[in-house]
Amino acid sequence: MSLYPSLEDMLVDKMVQSQNTAIATAAAQQQQYQAYAPSAPATKDGNGLYPTFKESAIHPVGAGAVAPMYPDLFEYMGLELSKEMIQANLPQYMPPANNVSTAIVPQQSAVSVVNNANMVAPVTGHFTGLQRGQVTNGIRELVMCKGADKKVGLRVQAINKGIFVCVVVKNSPAALAGLRFGDQILQINGTLVAGFSVDDVHKLLKKSDNNNISVVVRDRPFERAITLHKDSSGSFGFQFNNGTITAIVKDSSAARNGLLVDQQLLEVNGQNVIAMKDKEIGQLINATEQIITLTIVPKMIYDVMMKKLSSSWLRGKMDHSVPDF
Repeated sequence: MSLYPSLEDMLVDKMVQSQNTAIATAAAQQQQYQAYAPSAPATKDGNGLYPTFKESAIHPVGAGAVAPMYPDLFEYMGLELSKEMIQANLPQYMPPANNVSTAIVPQQSAVSVVNNANMVAPVTGHFTGLQRGQVTNGIRELVMCKGADKKVGLRVQAINKGIFVCVVVKNSPAALAGLRFGDQILQINGTLVAGFSVDDVHKLLKKSDNNNISVVVRDRPFERAITLHKDSSGSFGFQFNNGTITAIVKDSSAARNGLLVDQQLLEVNGQNVIAMKDKEIGQLINATEQIITLTIVPKMIYDVMMKKLSSSWLRGKMDHSVPDF
């Protein structure tokens, strides 16, 4: 089963596959016809010229001009797809240069490999924000040390007998190790922490050695990532207030890709935006050219994780750096 980062990618991929299949079928039928009637003369067109085989395979002689099977990709679904983007990700869809008719050979859609899973992304392409913001729910092991202050630089919250990261301090060992908001801590130095209280986890970290602290985590089980495409009006199709999604525009990319209200924005293209002001988040979104990946979590879960933490303290402590991928 193919995986797509957005509904736009799925629709465009299926459209191009159908287009290529139709053209390949027409070419095969023409080849079969010529095999049975190799000596049949071609018919001149209105200009006294004989059409090439490639032209007759797509536009049968005498049929007149044939309209495109599908809408022009440059204006597909209200998206602003530049020729450069289509050339980079869908070269098989570009019209031939100088209006010279050429055979279009079916090609496999552009494939982005993200976290070892094949994702068909004909219009999204190899977008770095998609890779940085991808939520895998997989399990990984990290090795940390303590900083000069004898701390690792994180705070946790207990939810449903699980332990979840709610703060990663900037420039801390936890940030350097790659911990992110919402990661579920499963094990610390071989000790399973399911059912532990917050104090129990902090004590376990406090008594750990300064070096080689082993932490096993599950990647953000409560969160999901959504990839959106900007339309020709320059909008992704959603509004937010205090980082919470409040409105979805009808027929927009946000609506097509399943963005919901009452979801908290956690990351924009993989960059943490927790405790940022709406103006700052808006600047990050507006700086995105055509594609954006949002990492979100239900607001009620976010509120539980952030209780007892002041926004002013978070703004000064939270790691907002752009992660590696």
